[in-house]
Amino acid sequence: MIGQFYRAVWRWHFYAGFLTMPILVVLAVTGGLYLFKPEIHLLLYRDMIVVQPRDAAPAPASALVAAAEAGLQGRVVQITLPARRDRSAEALVRVPDGTVRNAYIDPYDAKLLGSTVAGGTMQTIRNLHSLSLIGAWANALVEIAAGWAIIMVFTGIYLWWPRGAPGGVLSIRGKPGQRLFWRDLHAVAGILAGGVIVFLAVTGMPWSTFWGAKVQQWVAVSGLGAPSPPSGVTPRFLLTLPAGASSDHSHAAPRPWGLEKLPAPHSHNARGHEIGIDAAAARFEALGVPKPYGLQPPESEKGAYAATHTPDRVEGIRLVYLDQYSGKLLSETRFADYGPAAKVIEWGIAVHQGLQYGEANRLVMLAGCIAILVLAVSSVTMWWKRRPKGGLGIPPRGGRAEAYVVGAIAVVGLLYPLTGLSFVIAVVIDLAATRLRQARRSGLT
Repeated sequence: MIGQFYRAVWRWHFYAGFLTMPILVVLAVTGGLYLFKPEIHLLLYRDMIVVQPRDAAPAPASALVAAAEAGLQGRVVQITLPARRDRSAEALVRVPDGTVRNAYIDPYDAKLLGSTVAGGTMQTIRNLHSLSLIGAWANALVEIAAGWAIIMVFTGIYLWWPRGAPGGVLSIRGKPGQRLFWRDLHAVAGILAGGVIVFLAVTGMPWSTFWGAKVQQWVAVSGLGAPSPPSGVTPRFLLTLPAGASSDHSHAAPRPWGLEKLPAPHSHNARGHEIGIDAAAARFEALGVPKPYGLQPPESEKGAYAATHTPDRVEGIRLVYLDQYSGKLLSETRFADYGPAAKVIEWGIAVHQGLQYGEANRLVMLAGCIAILVLAVSSVTMWWKRRPKGGLGIPPRGGRAEAYVVGAIAVVGLLYPLTGLSFVIAVVIDLAATRLRQARRSGLT
C-alpha cells in the first residue's frame, strides 16, 4: 500500500508541475523584477523623478495640478506630493482618450518634466505578473496555478521524505550530466523553499479575479475588513458594493487591499464653495498625514477630498476623507481599524511584495522566485533524462491508493474553487486516458 501511495502522490505531483510550471516561471520572473520596483523605476525615469533641491518654497498643489493638466490636456485624478526635496511630484492624469498617464512635475517651479503610461514599465511587469496583459480572463490561470503550486509543494514534501535514504535529503549527489544530480537539486531546492512558495501562492490569491474578489466582498460585508464610514455619510446600499464596482475614486492609483471596497463618504453642502486643493493639502498636513500620500480631488459635487498613505509597513496605512466645501473631517481609517481578516491579508500582501520587514523580507521573497526557476529547470531536465521513447513518462497509477490522494487534493480544490474545477477536469481526462489505454491493450491481446 505504501508503494501504491507513493506512486499516486508522484503521479499528481507530476501533473501539478506539468499544468502550472510554465505559469509559475512567468510569475517568478515578473515577481522577482517587481520586488525591485523602486530601483528599476528610478533607473528608467531618473530624469523625471529626480530634481535639483532648491531653497525656494515648493509650489502649491494647485500649480502642480494646473501644469499637469495643461501639459497633457487632461484632468488630474490624483497627485502625490514628494516626501524628499530631490524628488518630483507625481500626478495621475486622465487624458482625452480616456486612458490615464503618469505626469512628473518639478515641485519648485511647477514645470512638467514628462509623462509615461500609467505606472510606466513596472505596471507592464505587474500586468504580466497577473497575466491581465493577456486579458482579464487570464488572471484566472494565476489563481489556478497558485492552487496547484500548493498541491505541488505538499506532494513534493511527501516524495522528499527521507525514509532512511543515505543522501539527496539536504545534499546533492552526482554530477550535472546525471539524472541523480538533478533529482537531488530538485528535492533540496523544493524542501528549502517550499514554505516560501506556499506563502507566495496563498498571499497572491487576494489579487485573483475570482477567489480574491469574492473574499474581499465577504470580508467587507461581514465586518471583518475595514470599518464602514460614519452612519449617515454613506448611503446604506454602498455598504454592499459588488466586486469590481466603481467608486468616486476608481481612476486613482490602487489602494491597500483592505480599503479597495471601502465606500467613499459624501460631502454635505453641494451649494457651498469648494475649499480648493491647496486648503485640502494643508488640512491633511495638519491632520498628520505623512508624505508621500496620494491626494485625490472630488470627481463630483458630492465627492470628497481623499488622502491615501500606503507605506511599506502596513501599520502606517491611512485613508482620510475631507468634505470638499467645509474641509471637515468625514472619516479616517488606519490599519488598527481593520477587521482581523483584512489585517492578516494586508500583512500577507506586504510580506509577499517584500516590504514589511525591509531588505531581509525582499531577499527571502527573491529566493522563493529563484527557487521556482531552479525547480522548473531541474524538473524538465530529470524528466527529459528518464522519459521513454514515444511517451510522456507519466508516473504509473497508485491502484487503490489513488482515491486517497485524489481526496486529499480535493480539499485544496474546496478552498480554491477554480483550482478545484481544474482538478475535476484533470481527473476526468486522466480516467478517460487510462481507460482508452486499457481498451487499446485489450484490443491488442
